[in-house]
Amino acid sequence: MLKIGNIEMKNQVVLAPMAGICNSAFRLTVKEFGAGLVCAEMISDKGIVSKNAKTMNMLYIDEREKPLSLQIFGGVKETLVEAARFVDRNTNADIIDINMGCPVNKIIKCEAGARWLLEPNKIYDMVSSVVEAVDKPVTVKMRIGWDEEHIFAVENAQAVERAGGAAVSMHGRTRVQMYEGDANWDILRQVKQSINIPLIGNGDVKTPQGAKRMLEETGVDGVMIGRAALGNPWMIYQTVKYLETGKLIDEPSVLEKMDVCKLHLDRLIALKGENVAVREMRKHAAWYLKGIHGTGKIRNAINECHTRAELVAILDFIVENAEVKEMQAG
Repeated sequence: MLKIGNIEMKNQVVLAPMAGICNSAFRLTVKEFGAGLVCAEMISDKGIVSKNAKTMNMLYIDEREKPLSLQIFGGVKETLVEAARFVDRNTNADIIDINMGCPVNKIIKCEAGARWLLEPNKIYDMVSSVVEAVDKPVTVKMRIGWDEEHIFAVENAQAVERAGGAAVSMHGRTRVQMYEGDANWDILRQVKQSINIPLIGNGDVKTPQGAKRMLEETGVDGVMIGRAALGNPWMIYQTVKYLETGKLIDEPSVLEKMDVCKLHLDRLIALKGENVAVREMRKHAAWYLKGIHGTGKIRNAINECHTRAELVAILDFIVENAEVKEMQAG
């Protein structure tokens, strides 16, 4: 079983921290489908230090989500340590994660995220400073390297371990790859063999069978699922059950999908208010529709929604339509 510091997970399946996605409403919904650990979206150290109102709201954690890993990013040691200390003392997060993998230019320009992948010594310095300042376990999310010529995956993971880090999550792509091409699981295997702390593998886990294959081929201690869970928390449940029993659970019905979509919507409204929540929920609703035939035009209607009532009416229409088609087929 996966254990990070003194925090024990009930299984090896982890929800990846996705920016603009992994707020409390989404995390709790995925957690209820059985994820062993959920990770919050990355939060700016400067936002925490300056007590920015929007940033402070991002620190909210529902007790039902736990165990939870809260991710921070930054490029300056002093503010990163100060932010980590604040998270350690003022939130109910179980784990503090440092982002060293984000490939986006805006983050790179702050000397943060994937920028660190070129400097194992900086990784050691930053992680050891945070570890000394906090009581909660400290982990790092990183990529295998900057580009094909600069893959310091082993050195970087070893630097985290030497610095007192409790675990590493590693995405099998370089910064230059962004989310394109294939994830390199061979390098994940090399990293696993080179460290004694847990390694959580990430990248191209699209099915329960893929999760099992990653565990077997690389030896990683846990699998991190990101994009495959968008609009599809069943992927988490199916993976947990497949790893436990070797059996594949059936796909959800259209009714089940739309019911969970509504639950997700209502949690988002409670978190952010109807106006913001409905706007944010448009992309999620489109993800929930994946795999349901004949919903192309409906996606356009979803993008015009401004109220809960409008969005729910569309979701109900999808269910009715699916039920009519089932009756006709039967």
